[in-house]
Amino acid sequence: MAEVPGHITGRCYCGGITLSSQEAPQSVAYCHCIDCRRITGAPVAAFAAFGENAVQASPAWPVSKSFTPGVSRWFCPDCGSPLAAAFDYLPGQLYVPLGLIDQAAKLPPELHAHEGCRLPWLQIADDILRLDGTSRTSLRVVADATE
Repeated sequence: MAEVPGHITGRCYCGGITLSSQEAPQSVAYCHCIDCRRITGAPVAAFAAFGENAVQASPAWPVSKSFTPGVSRWFCPDCGSPLAAAFDYLPGQLYVPLGLIDQAAKLPPELHAHEGCRLPWLQIADDILRLDGTSRTSLRVVADATE
């Protein structure tokens, strides 16, 4: 991963909730799955994974919502921006959308998850790892290496 600033900051669309972390992300990934596309409203999602307690929200984390078993998501109650997600199958991590992070330009994704679900007209020219299905094993390996 490129050198990341020691302090990560971000905010929702309306600025009502700000995020901060003193830790660099454990991993950064694209996700092409339908759930991530729908939750972000984009043709591909990109997330930074942090330790589950590494990101603080101000004034506070809103109540989480779960629409899929084993997945918790947080949204700004005012503008609806997706703030973060936690997945039971990726314990100990919190995923923050890259679009919220002020330092996103210094956080290039390291892999494509669910490449098999990629929209056929979307072409991202890079040479990073592409996994047809879930990236949970690869994301855990990257996270474990940073701990």
